[in-house]
Amino acid sequence: MTRHIGFVSTRLAGTDGVSLETAKWVAVLERLGHTCFYFAGQVDWPAERCCVVPEAFFGHHAVDEITHVSFSDDWCQQVAETRGNPEIYAIYTQAVSRQTRPRLVTQRIHELREYLKQQLYAFVRDFHIELFIVENALAIPMNIPLGLALTEFIAETGLPTIAHHHDFYWERERFLMNCIPDYLNAAFPPALPAVRHVVINSIAAHELSRRTGNSAMVVPNVMDFDQPPPPPDGYAGELRAALGVQPDEKFFLQPTRVVQRKGIEHAIELTRRIGLKARLVISHACGDEGDAYERRVRDYASLMNVPVTFEAELIRNERTCTPAGRQVYRLADAYQSADLITYPSSVEGFGNAFLEAVYYRRPIVVNSYSTYEVDIKPRGFRVIEFDGYITDATVRQTRQVLEDPLLAESWAEQNYRLAQQYFSYTVLQRRLQTLLADCFGETDE
Repeated sequence: MTRHIGFVSTRLAGTDGVSLETAKWVAVLERLGHTCFYFAGQVDWPAERCCVVPEAFFGHHAVDEITHVSFSDDWCQQVAETRGNPEIYAIYTQAVSRQTRPRLVTQRIHELREYLKQQLYAFVRDFHIELFIVENALAIPMNIPLGLALTEFIAETGLPTIAHHHDFYWERERFLMNCIPDYLNAAFPPALPAVRHVVINSIAAHELSRRTGNSAMVVPNVMDFDQPPPPPDGYAGELRAALGVQPDEKFFLQPTRVVQRKGIEHAIELTRRIGLKARLVISHACGDEGDAYERRVRDYASLMNVPVTFEAELIRNERTCTPAGRQVYRLADAYQSADLITYPSSVEGFGNAFLEAVYYRRPIVVNSYSTYEVDIKPRGFRVIEFDGYITDATVRQTRQVLEDPLLAESWAEQNYRLAQQYFSYTVLQRRLQTLLADCFGETDE
């Protein structure tokens, strides 16, 4: 039996990992005959299937203000000077801290929670939604009112829900000290009988169970390895020149956002030490964590005298043109044009960039982050590894792969076969069918 499935998130647009992985789930579910609809603050999907609610986006000004107060303390002095909660100040004068929530913030959270819950009711009613798939909005507290609204909606309706968790708040240092522990315990994630939890690595499954008592199915990130990418065309062939890569220059691609845990300094150091003329291209913007780290990366590249370009404006989901008339390229074009993929992250939920490098048959340099060590490396992939810092061996092996095309090709073919076996759409389809059967029971159709 086919179903109307509603995807819910803060954002379903752009090239971030959550949006990209959502598109893969949609492709597999629609291959199975289901119809998908979308609820978010920003959406790239066809308008006739979307409910766009600006307050669902984590970057909405009201949501961003709540998040700022919840996880930072630069507002505390101002609140303290106004005596915090004046109704009880005379009898209770504890100093204001990051662990104290201003009353007005509580009120604003609940105003937005109620509004968003009403919008969820309308979304389900208008599109006849039979199942929610919540993409990270019940795991990472980027939009606290949305998480609470979803939790209350599911509790009130019992609507079957697959909560697809990409990363949890306890995995991010900036979320550990806060003034909303009651909300985090209630909704990130919730413990409700209608919710089936899905995580993207086995470490997250163990930690979720340990912390909350919730069990989870592990569904790794995937690529459509049964359908190899087409060869580069003439449009993609113009990308290197458009990015300023010279004909005699190696093109190193850093296909991640510019945030601290991506470890981009390691990619800069490798580019400096490789002993070849090379340019590092960073494909994504800084995203939701501010621009301080981007300034750090720019300063470090200048200090190391390494050519680094930030090309989020020219590398997007689809080919198009900028307002100034410059050609915009797909991330796929960048992969197929690159000589080497750098992936020096210290923390990753799974590793979309790893699978993408394998899909486009490119050599990859990987920092041995924990999920890679547990869920990917044991499969037998051939990559250039380092553990926390670039060594002489890292540099030598990188040069060897760049200068020996036959070696690089043999690694690429082995990696592709392994990924087809363990991280393909076929694997995803089987696990989604199991989840749907758990929600609705087995059917003959």
